Amino acid sequence: MAELIRNRKLSPVELVQAHLNRIDKLNPKINSYVQVDAEGALATARRAEAIVMRNEPLGPLHGVPISIKSAIDVAGMRCEAGTKLRAGHVASDDAPLVTRLRKAGAIILGMTNTPELLMAWETDNLLYGRTNNPWDLSRTAGGSSGGEAAAIASGCSAGGVGSDGGGSIRVPAHFCGICGLKPTPGRIPATGHFPQSVGPFALLGVVGPMARTVADLKILFEVMQGPDIGDPSASPLTVRWPDPNQLKKTRIGYFEDDGRTPVTSETRKAVQRAANALRSAGFEVEPFRPEGLERARQLWWQFFGVAGGMLLRPMICESTTRDREFELSPILKEFNSWVAAEPPHTAQSLLDSWIDRDLVRMQIFEQMEKFPVLLCPVASIPAFHHGERHWQIDGKTVEYLDAWSYCEWFNLLGMPAATVPVSQSAAGMPIGVQIATRPWHEELALEIAEVIEQQCNEGRRRPGI
Repeated sequence: MAELIRNRKLSPVELVQAHLNRIDKLNPKINSYVQVDAEGALATARRAEAIVMRNEPLGPLHGVPISIKSAIDVAGMRCEAGTKLRAGHVASDDAPLVTRLRKAGAIILGMTNTPELLMAWETDNLLYGRTNNPWDLSRTAGGSSGGEAAAIASGCSAGGVGSDGGGSIRVPAHFCGICGLKPTPGRIPATGHFPQSVGPFALLGVVGPMARTVADLKILFEVMQGPDIGDPSASPLTVRWPDPNQLKKTRIGYFEDDGRTPVTSETRKAVQRAANALRSAGFEVEPFRPEGLERARQLWWQFFGVAGGMLLRPMICESTTRDREFELSPILKEFNSWVAAEPPHTAQSLLDSWIDRDLVRMQIFEQMEKFPVLLCPVASIPAFHHGERHWQIDGKTVEYLDAWSYCEWFNLLGMPAATVPVSQSAAGMPIGVQIATRPWHEELALEIAEVIEQQCNEGRRRPGI
């Protein structure tokens, strides 16, 4: 789209209007947007068109219409994180990543739906209701960036921004047949995100790009990345794309399951297909599953569940003391019940968890000296029907909290991970795979993901909604 605009083959106004028309047609079915700024987007598009006509320098995203998850500050727009406890909250300033996107020429169409306070792998709340998967409206688009994934997959947005503390970019991307990147904490500033990524939660929570192709992820990543003083994990790295001549020397380890939580046979075949695609492209690909993943899963919950629950408790407790508990969604109440089943952290338990986290990171990173890239499933299953909480796989019951462990490890370990679609289920639902690297090597993960994408053309199908 940006290239067509640069070459004056496409008008930013026409492009934005086409997206607004598609939103008008499809959003009543999928419920991906919670706010659309049609007037503002068209006004920005007219200014973008005038800049083109004056032959002024254009940014890499000039005139491209995007969307933003409604947990990230966009000046003058709703940032409610799907909860009635923040109903009507409007951001006063742009988050740094939004400023960078605007500077690159992107045009913001609106804000997309999330589960309440982002604490679920499906998108539903009492403010705006549930988001439906554009491939099958009876199924979820995932969470917590489900509205964002549905908007992009359905063509209601060219790309955008999600956030991820335990799979919230990668699971919706996998469910909706698009691409997503969970970066290393601090590589893209989480400043301006709610809930705020601070304290132990800053070890897990990130913001990252979502788009229909890996090439688009690369552009968004380059624009959004870079340190910001408001992110406690920030690091002053520059973009470093791998040397194409050296890339093929990268050894890739893959595993089809973690030995604990089974995956569907179709998911297993998707990983095999991606591994074979990389072999065909000249990479050395071998079966390899790091030791320590189960401990990483357990520790992830100590930070995301136990510590995350403590982070949100003051807001939730305030609502219940004011007799506003009825304003909490069933999904959030369910999350609270899981958190309440375990004692809150003491100083000692948090310290022990933090030390154990560093030890398991050392253990896994040492093993990855041999295989700097890991290929594995995104989740146990493709997109599920609304409200489902367990599934039968290989004669075993897979519970809701266990199905996403394939994402949670990499949040705990601080590793970047990209998701790319490669196949589909018998029911016609997309299936993606996950490519993870050691911290600060987003560029390597994206390059490998692009090779898989190019080899697995079926993953580029679009929903027929």
